[in-house]
Amino acid sequence: MKVIVSNQSELPIYVQIKEQIKEQIMNGTIPEGETLPSIRQLAKNLGISVITTTRAYSELEQEGFVAARQGKGSVVLPRDNEMVREQYLKRIEQAFETAIENARYAQIQKEELVGILEALLHEE
Repeated sequence: MKVIVSNQSELPIYVQIKEQIKEQIMNGTIPEGETLPSIRQLAKNLGISVITTTRAYSELEQEGFVAARQGKGSVVLPRDNEMVREQYLKRIEQAFETAIENARYAQIQKEELVGILEALLHEE
């Protein structure tokens, strides 16, 4: 697991950690069943507060990406988990919103936008 934090980022450090771990879980870099580094170990590795890593792990648990196991740490849940699916749906909706906004700026009609989507779907 690779996590890089930046004091220059607009995002709080716990959010940076959470988002990087979440991305690695979603793309399969961190497989289901894998145990994440302990909160203390991650804090030490990153040179940050244990409170910060605790908050990142807590939010990952709330969002359904990991489960805290007593005495075993945080374990990555299966990616077919409903919460992970919801995260993908949220990303897709955001991408569509951006595409629609760009289409409006470029005065692209609905039919052309749908045509672009269909063409992209057929490329697979």
